[in-house]
Amino acid sequence: MNESQIDLAHTVALGSIGDEDQRAVQELLDSGDPVLRADFDTEVQLTREALTLFASASAVQPPATLRTRLLAAIADDRAPAAPARHPRPLPHDEADPTAIG
Repeated sequence: MNESQIDLAHTVALGSIGDEDQRAVQELLDSGDPVLRADFDTEVQLTREALTLFASASAVQPPATLRTRLLAAIADDRAPAAPARHPRPLPHDEADPTAIG
């Protein structure tokens, strides 16, 4: 595999593949080269395994108050808004003191 194909395998493993890269992957898979396809699949799998190990090694416990804060924020978002107070409209002659009535 060349450098571009390895980069493409990493992009697939990350799950951040765009349309252009998706076409390149499809071309690679449709190439009919079983060795290239096997190497590509292996590279994707090894990258996913490395990412999984990294994620579990660098995982941190969230603060104990996080759940409570998130639930409170969600409740605030879902709370109905207070009705807006609109001033009552003035009769026509009160609205424009220069109007001749």
